[in-house]
Parts: sequence; structure tokens; C-alpha cells
Amino acid sequence: MRLFGNAEIDAALSFPGLVDTLAEAFRGNAVVPPRAHHRIERPDEQAVLLIMPAWSAPEAEPPYIGTKIVSVFFGNGARNLPGVMGAYLLMDGRTGAPLAVMDGNRLTLWRTAAASALASRHLANPTASKMLMVGAGGLAPFLVKAHRSVRPLTDIAIWARRPEAAEAVAAQLVSEGIEARAVTDLEGEARTADIISCATNATQPLIHGRWLKRDAHLDLVGAFTMQMREADSDALERGRVVVDSEKAIDEGGDIAISIDEGSYAADRVAGTLTDLCHGRLPGHAEGGEITVFKSVGMSLEDLVAAVSVWENRAPA
Repeated sequence: MRLFGNAEIDAALSFPGLVDTLAEAFRGNAVVPPRAHHRIERPDEQAVLLIMPAWSAPEAEPPYIGTKIVSVFFGNGARNLPGVMGAYLLMDGRTGAPLAVMDGNRLTLWRTAAASALASRHLANPTASKMLMVGAGGLAPFLVKAHRSVRPLTDIAIWARRPEAAEAVAAQLVSEGIEARAVTDLEGEARTADIISCATNATQPLIHGRWLKRDAHLDLVGAFTMQMREADSDALERGRVVVDSEKAIDEGGDIAISIDEGSYAADRVAGTLTDLCHGRLPGHAEGGEITVFKSVGMSLEDLVAAVSVWENRAPA
């Protein structure tokens, strides 16, 4: 059994390669059971344990089984530790033999960004050139690179609550040959952006529907609990909303809170990423339509990324 850290995962994956593979998987028949969600009571805080299994379709060759185990400790920021940590176990689908353990956080960065880019490939304006990245955490550079692999982005702005964090992400991207700039005027940038991608821990809306221009695409990646929110209900009302899975309607703060408030209805959601990939939903529509993609993460995405790492691995 092999252990894959960040460097090995990065060497095995690429955009848009992973986006293409993910699109094939959404058109396939992999088995994706509901994820298990366990609350862990601690004396000083609450934590969550997530178990996310998936396995290849019966006809797949070769078949695989995979499970991601994720811990969410909300107080880890005070310990200078990531709030979310995990590991991925990939197994042989014929025998159940363990093949590899992979860094769950790194794998999540890749697959989350790939899913957003897959949605963007369908929903964003094909000529989109300006992107606003809201948030400067670990996902930010991955989301920029993923969206950039499917749309001709030439103007990339990075905004964060801490300007120095936005500057650091912009500098990292520039060092990799990607033109990017840190910004402080969130509303001004949002009003002119073709694609807005949000990956934050915000508990109050950062993006307001009234800011979105015609043809804008809004990518909502944070707000994975009912205590979090990145966009207001007006953004949902103004756009055609697609989710990665039905869980995004019940668990994703942006949609679920708006439904609870009565400012948005679940039946307004147009469909899922699977529907898009199967052609059951239209992609980008001419005429100024605003589109919104909300993701909370799926074990299918983890399986696809892990299998890609395994099959593209360097020799031991």
C-alpha cells in the first residue's frame, strides 16, 4: 500500500484533465451512498466526523472502492491548525485490498475546484474573461486555475477580509505565471466580474444579487453548514441555480437558509451537475442569464480524483 502526500497528488493531477474525467464520471453509474455525518461532543467544543464512500460501477474495469474520512474541528483556528482534515483510502474493487492512502485535504482541493470548473464549463459565458475570487484560503489558487482551464480568463482579482491574504494568493499565482491582482473593493469588482467564485467561512452574505451583471456566473463553494452563508437570497432569485447534489439544497447554507427564511423555494433549483453532464439541463444561455452553482462536495468527486492519482502515479 502506497502513501500519497501533496507533492505526489499534485504531480499526478492537472486541469482540465481532472475536469474531463469528472464529467465522464457524472455520466456514468458509480455507486455513491449517502455520507455518514457524526457529531462529536467535546468538553470545550463540537466537532464533526464525515465518512464518504463510493465505488465504481459494476461494469467498470478496473473497479475501485474509496472512502474519505474527514474531521471538522471548529476550534482548530485557535490552535493554528486546519479546521478540516482527512485521509482517503483507495481499495481494489475486485478484492477489497487496500491500494493507497492519500492526503484527504489535498485531494479535496483538487476535486472541489474541478467540480466548480465543470459547472463553469457548462454555465459560464464561453467568452468570460474576468474572474473575482472571494476568499484567500487553500482553495483559492486551485479554483482560479480550474476556472482558468475552461474559460479564457485574463483578468483575475482576489479579495479577502484580510488584504494581506489576498496579496499573498495573488503573488503566488503571479509566481506561477498567472496574472492576478489583490483588490479591496468587493462590490465594485463583483459588479463587473464574469465569474465570481466564493470559498470562505462567511456567516453573512458577501455577494448580493443586485451586484450581479447580466451573464454573470456565481460559484458558491463555502457555506457547507447551516451557520454559513456567502450569497443572499436575491442572488439565487436572479439566477438559474444548479447544485452538485441534492444535499446542497438541505445542507448548503446559501440555499437552505434562504428556503428556511421563505425567501427561496427548493423547487426553484434547476437541477444537478449530473443533469448538466447528461444534457438534461441546458448550459449557458444567450440573453444575459445569470447562473449560480452551489456545491457541498460529493464522494464521487473524491473517488474520481483518487483513481486519477493512482492511475497517473509515478513508479514507486
